[in-house]
Amino acid sequence: MEYKGFRDLKVYQFSYKMAMEIFKITINFPKDERYSLVDQIRRSSRSIAANLCEAWMKRKYEKTFAAKLYDCYGEAGETQVWLDISKDLRYIDKITHEHFIGQYTKISKMIWGMIQKPEKFCY
Repeated sequence: MEYKGFRDLKVYQFSYKMAMEIFKITINFPKDERYSLVDQIRRSSRSIAANLCEAWMKRKYEKTFAAKLYDCYGEAGETQVWLDISKDLRYIDKITHEHFIGQYTKISKMIWGMIQKPEKFCY
């Protein structure tokens, strides 16, 4: 497949969609979590798509591209921790938690695949 831009990447589309879903579920979190847990989970989930864009813009150099992808990979892991905390504090139920963990596991695998084959995306 020929990629014209970062928006063509399925992992970008998927991670962007998930960031929007995170935003929607955190609207119902307690107000006293607004400047802590809500900010953290929203930031880490949004950061995946943003860092994918940045990686794409730096794809002239495979090592730089891969380094930004590692940032994405880390943010996907961080988002999963915030989801675990959200479940344990009972801000989300088990089914919602499992849904999001499954989605972020898929995102992580997609990013890992890109890290393993940067030459497929770089020029």
